[in-house]
Parts: sequence; C-alpha cells; structure tokens
Amino acid sequence: MKNLKVTSETGLLEQVIVHTPGHEVSLVNPELKDELLFDDIIFEEDARQEHLEMLDVFRAAMPSDGEIYEITDLFLESLQTEEARRFFVSQLIRRLTEENLHTIENDLLNLEPHDLLRFVIDGSTESIRGFTMHPTPNMLFTRDLAAVVNKSILLSRPAKKARVREAILMETLINFHPLFSELKPNTIKIAEQESIEGGDVLVASDKVVLIGMSERTSFSGLMTATEGLLKQGVEHVLAVDIPKQRSSMHLDTIFTFASEDECIVFPPAITERTNNVVALRSQNGAIVNESKPSLKEALEELLDRKFTFISCGGEERTNQFREQWTDGANVFALAPGIIVGYERNTNTFRELKKHGYQLMNQYEFIEEFKGAPFDPTDKKIAISFLGHELCRGRGGARCMTMPIARVK
Repeated sequence: MKNLKVTSETGLLEQVIVHTPGHEVSLVNPELKDELLFDDIIFEEDARQEHLEMLDVFRAAMPSDGEIYEITDLFLESLQTEEARRFFVSQLIRRLTEENLHTIENDLLNLEPHDLLRFVIDGSTESIRGFTMHPTPNMLFTRDLAAVVNKSILLSRPAKKARVREAILMETLINFHPLFSELKPNTIKIAEQESIEGGDVLVASDKVVLIGMSERTSFSGLMTATEGLLKQGVEHVLAVDIPKQRSSMHLDTIFTFASEDECIVFPPAITERTNNVVALRSQNGAIVNESKPSLKEALEELLDRKFTFISCGGEERTNQFREQWTDGANVFALAPGIIVGYERNTNTFRELKKHGYQLMNQYEFIEEFKGAPFDPTDKKIAISFLGHELCRGRGGARCMTMPIARVK
C-alpha cells in the first residue's frame, strides 16, 4: 500500500476516492431537492454512465499501479467490525437527534454491514420497516468530505444537515479502515458548531494551502483548520473571502489549478476582487495575519513564481457567468497541465487552447493513451467529458474527487 500524501493540486494522480452515483439520486423528490442541496433531479442511469466514463479517463492517465477507490466499498469494509458499527451508530444517534434513531438503535446494530450502509445512504431498508430518512445524493461529491494535506487529513464538518451522514461515514472510515492508518494520528478536526468542507481547501504546495471562507466554511472553522495545518508543517494558509451564495458555494467553484503556474478563475469573484485574501502563519505560538491585495499576488509572493489566471468562459461576461454555473472553473488535474472538465463549457476550453492547451475529448484521450504508460512531461491537454446529468447536481470534476496520493 502506497503512502498517502498530497502536496499539490496538480501532481500526478496516484490514488483517488470517488462515488459513482447510485440509487440514492433516484430517490430525490423534486419537492425536496433544495433541502437536499440539488438544483435539479438527476437521471441515475445516464449519470452513472457519465461518471464511469470519467473514471476511464483517469485510468488512462494514472500509473499502472494507481488506485481508484469507490467510497462505498471503503465504507462497507470499515463497517465489518462490531467496534466500527457501534461507533457509527452512536454518532448517527448523537448528531441526528431529530431523526429519533435511538428508538431503533438495536435494530441498526443488528443489521448486516451492507444493510446498514444502504439504510444510511438510501434512507430505508427492508430490514427496518416503517422507518425512513431522506437519501444522501451528495455522496457523489466526495471532495467535500475530507482533504489530504501533506501527510495529514482534514476532516470536514458540513454546514448543511443534508450531509451530516456522509461526514459520520467519513469519520468512521478514517478511524477504522486500514487505508487511513498512517493518516489517522494526523487527523485535523474542528468543533461541532463550526463548519468546513473540502471544496474550500486547495493545496497549492506542501507549504501553502488555500481555504475559502464561503457559505459552507465558517470563519471559526477556517481558523481551527488553519491552526491544525500550521502545526502539521504548512507554513502559510491563504484565507480567501468569497461571495456567500449558491453559485459559488466553495472556493473550487470559482478557482482551480490547471498546472503548477496556471489557474482557471471566475473573474468577477477572483480577479475583480481586491483585499479579500489574508495570509495566516504561526509566530511564537500565535497565528499572525497579513492582508494581501489579491489572490494572484499572494500566490506569486509565497510560491515565488508567476501565475497565469485563465478566465472561465473566456472574455465575454455572459459566458463567464453561464460557464461558472456549469462548473467551467471546477477542473481536476490528473497531472500538471493535464485537466478534465465538462464538455459543455466550450468557451472555457477555447480559452485554454489560447494558452497552449491541446483539446481532446474523453474518447480521443483514452484511445491515444490507454494501455501504455502516460508521460505528462511537456504536455498540456484539456480533456472534455460528457456530464449533462452529473452537472445537474452542481459540481464538476474536482467536486467529484478526493485525491489521497499524488506524485509531487
């Protein structure tokens, strides 16, 4: 088993955790979609196929010994022991008091691991009749559940009730699955009244981490996470204040890394905002702060290199807003300069081409590189993949991935 470590947003992807959409997305009642944090309902079969084809792109670029883990498989493995199930059920009862789960505690403990997992994800099981909860369709967005930073793991605490069950599953996974045995002692947790989600955490380098202060990450959550990261070797945390609105729910919906010195940005929320970045560092046991004029200047100063910011949607204002809405700024790097994003964001891809990226669709990339070692050296490729159903959930390629190991 390879060491889990992430020191950048763009290092060659070695291990990643995902969740291919399951029956839970078909259980979203349109009347409940807002409560469940969805803008639209998803057609399960097409969403699943789109996701599986995205993973085929990953495999074509990853090393031969790379690993793509389905998070439900990991959950199921972690629930095999009685100790893990007792921990999991106790946390469900404690953190979801409104569900009255204490009334079926023994029933939950007596469920087979598979049935317990399905109950938590789908909200019901034939083994416990007459007791239902809402489904957990956001499992698709594994990014938000945790963030591996260097050799530590920041455990998210969601801002919305709809995602609490996922957070409990993730905590159980870290505590009981052998995959996380080395990271477990380095787990960074925040308090219950605080919130932070992985979509707001970007690893610029082993020394610099970005955290967005968004509608999903509170100021206190950001500060607690910062304290933990600084204790574990990070030298600077850049706190980025972003608009508190649905369209920019996380920092990675308006800003992602494409290569070591290129980022895709939503201009109205990034390049057109000033004095919204604070650099935090540790000094004599205290956290000190320094205001920065812009995110670009802060990155260039702390990382000692020039950055190019590429506009999501191109230069046309309407296209910027349209393609940010469909996750044009939410790309995922498989290696430096090798990125994947939704095919529908055509203006963003045209802008990438202007900056030297070769444009390939998912099928072209797989045909050319599948079955042979992929060497990303001296390549810049922007890979488009179909996601007409996936994007209805309001999340792009980065949202749907939790990298746990990258080659620097």
